[in-house]
Amino acid sequence: PLGLGRRWQLVHLLGAVLVAAFANSPYRGGRRTGWRSTRQSLWADLDPGRTLAPRPGRPPREAWAAHVLDAPVLCVRCDEGPWEVPEGLTFRRWIRTGSPRPPTRADLDYHLTTLFPPVRPRGHLELRMIDAQRGPDGWVVPLAVATALFDDPEAAEAVYRAVKPLAETAGSAVAPLNPLWTTAAREGLADPELRAAATACFDAVHPALERMGASDGVRGTVADFADRYVARGRCPADDLPDPDALTDPALLTEPGLLDAPGLLTGPLPPGAPGVSPHSPGRPPYSRASDAPGPPALPPHPGKAASA
Repeated sequence: PLGLGRRWQLVHLLGAVLVAAFANSPYRGGRRTGWRSTRQSLWADLDPGRTLAPRPGRPPREAWAAHVLDAPVLCVRCDEGPWEVPEGLTFRRWIRTGSPRPPTRADLDYHLTTLFPPVRPRGHLELRMIDAQRGPDGWVVPLAVATALFDDPEAAEAVYRAVKPLAETAGSAVAPLNPLWTTAAREGLADPELRAAATACFDAVHPALERMGASDGVRGTVADFADRYVARGRCPADDLPDPDALTDPALLTEPGLLDAPGLLTGPLPPGAPGVSPHSPGRPPYSRASDAPGPPALPPHPGKAASA
């Protein structure tokens, strides 16, 4: 759907919405950092030659090729002896100079594995911005949402129109360092603009999943997530306990301590907004939470792991 150019633009705008909706890492070293997605904030501060998106304004294939060629070479591998770590050597310069040895196709393939932009083309678009979710089925919602929004033509068109205005907030800086992505990582869906965009996205997801033949279990799980978080301007990070309320904050490092009683079944935490989960004039999300059996993904095994 949409064509490559619009799809490329969509994924770099929608990516910020996905960061905000699924933010789930508010701690570092047992303390709140002030970010809903500390993982994303740290990722943005890593080696910019490897973690930033290609610069906007060029066709996707051209932009990605230039990005790869201008990225620094991590190392020059060799069969014997230590691998060289040339400082400031881009792959483009390596090709032109042939030094310390001419690069091969295998070198290019390896170079590609050392680049970690928020969206990485690999024959499909690999989304690298969503925090891990809690619970044994926590992965179902982000996977179902991404599949519906990118693979269903009607949903893709609706969401493209919904997120296109976010380009003004993003500005000319590349993701994830632009203001849109920074706000998504820090504020989550507490930001009104991102909350509105996420609401439009989830409104488009449910009918798309129906058209794609998703099971009642998947549709119900997505609807429950939308009611619990999106409609309230919240994200999973908002459910995690305050470390200062614990007698021993070091316990935050214990495996499983911060696992909620159930991503979609546990009660809302004390102090959570008690507003109606449904906006005026918009019908409630359809629910099928009591459907028997485990959730089954839409019948798109070749696409479900990517966008």
